[in-house]
Amino acid sequence: MGVVGGMKCVKYLLFFFNFLFWLCGLALVVVGVLVQLGLHKTLMMKDATASGAPIVLIAVGVVIFFIAFFGCCGAWKENHCMVATFAVLLVLVILVEIAAVIAGYIFRNKLSVVVQDSLEDMISDYKNGTAEFRKSLDKLQEDLKCCGVNGSSDWTDFGADKNSVPDSCCVKVATGCGKGTMKDAAKVYQKGCHDAVVTFLKKNLLWVIIAAIVIAVLQIMGIVFACLLMRGIRSGYEVM
Repeated sequence: MGVVGGMKCVKYLLFFFNFLFWLCGLALVVVGVLVQLGLHKTLMMKDATASGAPIVLIAVGVVIFFIAFFGCCGAWKENHCMVATFAVLLVLVILVEIAAVIAGYIFRNKLSVVVQDSLEDMISDYKNGTAEFRKSLDKLQEDLKCCGVNGSSDWTDFGADKNSVPDSCCVKVATGCGKGTMKDAAKVYQKGCHDAVVTFLKKNLLWVIIAAIVIAVLQIMGIVFACLLMRGIRSGYEVM
């Protein structure tokens, strides 16, 4: 005997919520990938905690696809065991998402130090790095309109004259434009990249935290519907 009355509505609501979970899973994967690319294409992070939150979200997004299977099948077939499995797995996912939010928040507070260290390493390795490595740092300076870590003087060891910077520091980028122009504010950006990078990465991490919180709220609603449906299924068994 299947569920009837209000429980029938709960059944279809749970099925609908699982469709949302599929979308949530996709959203988590997309946000996680975008943040991961933002971290590692913008900077060569050596601190593993930088990747913690986005990697967790990508993993959770993939897992949600599998969890939604139990929810859909359990709701459609009114299978108490599958619905219960769905609810338990959702609780575990929420706990992991809470861990991701905490990791993102903690990393947000130490972001300035990590960025400082990473930029300093990138500048010191610039001359001996690969063409792709130099291109990534040049693109960073061009896009953010900055030069060095805290200012153009961070490139003191770049040229033999101690007064040159990479061409990507120039206001108007051209071949050789950075030669002998380190302190020329009309030709070279004087502000460093540190503050601009920190602001950019904080925005990305904020999206990670927002995505995790919003999806966790939806998942809690899914757990509530699952519990209601399990109660209805159990009541149906008792009537039989």
